[in-house]
Order: sequence, then structure tokens, then C-alpha cells
Amino acid sequence: MVRANGAVSLRELARVVQTSEVTVRRDVRALEAEGLLDRRHGGAVLPGGFTRESGFPQKSHLATAEKTAIADVAASLVEEGEAVVVGAGTTTQELARRLARVPGLTVVTNSLLVAQALAHANRVEVVMTGGTLRGSNYALVGSGAEQSLQGLRVSRAFLSGSGLTAERGLSTSNMLSASVDRALVQAAAEVVVLADHTKLGTDTMFQTVPTDVMTRLVTDEPPPHDDRAGTELQALADQGVQITVAGAAVAPGGDGAMVGRRPRRESPLPVQRRGGPTAQLRSAPAGMLDQQAAGDRARVADMRRR
Repeated sequence: MVRANGAVSLRELARVVQTSEVTVRRDVRALEAEGLLDRRHGGAVLPGGFTRESGFPQKSHLATAEKTAIADVAASLVEEGEAVVVGAGTTTQELARRLARVPGLTVVTNSLLVAQALAHANRVEVVMTGGTLRGSNYALVGSGAEQSLQGLRVSRAFLSGSGLTAERGLSTSNMLSASVDRALVQAAAEVVVLADHTKLGTDTMFQTVPTDVMTRLVTDEPPPHDDRAGTELQALADQGVQITVAGAAVAPGGDGAMVGRRPRRESPLPVQRRGGPTAQLRSAPAGMLDQQAAGDRARVADMRRR
């Protein structure tokens, strides 16, 4: 499976071979000792996977359920009439399929897959960058793509990548893709990163979104034994990144658990709460924010224990 896909998650391996993730992890460790693959957080890749980037056919079969849950939550952040940018990736492609139902939306993208998902949406305007087609992920890259984004300003950017750590933020394995992603970030007032738990703790060559630039992370709930993912979530929350865990237990009416909150700004942007009205951070007393942050950290700690 690793040879066919370039990378595979432990969860997917356990499902296919019908055994526990504990057993799969032991087997992966043995195969790594023989030099047949490299372990990565939540999965395995071919040797030399730090610089290797899987193509779209391989990525599209990894963590599909997690990507669907993440896309559902991310789509709920977008309101009618907004203008957003959506980067390339299989998770952002899932998001685009849901954005097709948002009326009056303008989507700027360098991804052919995102544009295709929105091609028949009557009430959505799609604006594509220029650039050179990179066939492995069906994205437009290069100076043409970057120049077409100059002077652009939208409410938020939705980006994915190959790895995410609290130390470096979001990263990818390709220099051209990273450069365009950085240009997309510059065009947005808020930056929302979409990353499933298998990418947490993974670091790749080219940084795209530093942690201090990230407004929000939408991810899925890591397995109970995945201490590394829990540690990264805690570290990201401590640095002020708002974290939404898709599929986590929340109060009735919600569809994602909120963990961590960025400190107040002089000119705050609205924060959309699942199952509740849009709230301005400015309207919340400092003591209330401190109490909420403490509660968020407790929830992350509880997730790590589980």
C-alpha cells in the first residue's frame, strides 16, 4: 500500500487489514527497521519521505473520512456574499464541493480541482490565477500565479499542506507550491488551515503559513493513543491559534469543539461559533477570555489523556 500510494495512515492500514492500530504500528516499526519504509506521525511513507510529495491519486485515498468532516466544518465558516481564497489540495477540494451551495460567494483559487468542483455552481463566481500548471496536484504555480494575486484582498484563505507543527506552522514539500500559498496568505484577512491529524507533528521542507499567521486550524480528533498530535494541538492553542476539532463531542447544536483562542486585537475580526451567533472578541471582558482559554486548555489536556 505504501509503494502504491506513497504514504498511508495507520488508521487506513488498520481498516484495510482488519486489525488494531496497535498491531499495525508494531508492524510498521519492524518494516522501518528493515529500511522498507519510514514512519511518519500517524502513518508511513516510502524512504526519503521528508522531501517526497505524493501526487493527487495517492492523496485522494488517504484519510477520506477525516477530510470530509473537516470540509463540513470549514464550509460552515463561510457566509453568503463573502470573497475567499482556496488553495490546492484534496481537503480543499472537498471544501469547494460544499462551497458550491453558498450563494453570492466569490472564490479565488489556483487549483483546477477546486475550480472544477465549483464550475456548475450558479451563484458562485470563480476567479482563477494565472501561472504554470503543475500536473501532480493540478495547481497553477510560478510567477504568473503570484503576480495575479497582487493587490487582492479577501476575508479569509483556506489552505492545506503536507505537514503542520507548532514550531514552523504549515509546510509543503514543493517550493513552487509553497510560494503561491504564501501569496494566497497575503491576500486574506484571516487564514484557516485544514489539516487532518496525520499531518500534525510532520515537518516538510518549505514553510507556507507560520504559526503566528494562522487564525484557525480545522482538524479531526486524533486517536486516543496519539500523544504527539495532542501535544501539537496544545502547543498551537498556547500560541493563540483557534482550533476546531471536527467530530469531537460538543454541546447540542454544535458540530465541532473549539480549542484555544487568539488574544484580542485592536480591530478584531468576527469569530464564527458553531451553533451560536457571530461574536466580536472586543465585546468579551478580558477575564472571560482568560477563563475560556483555561477551559480550552483543559479540554485539550483531556483529549490527550483519552
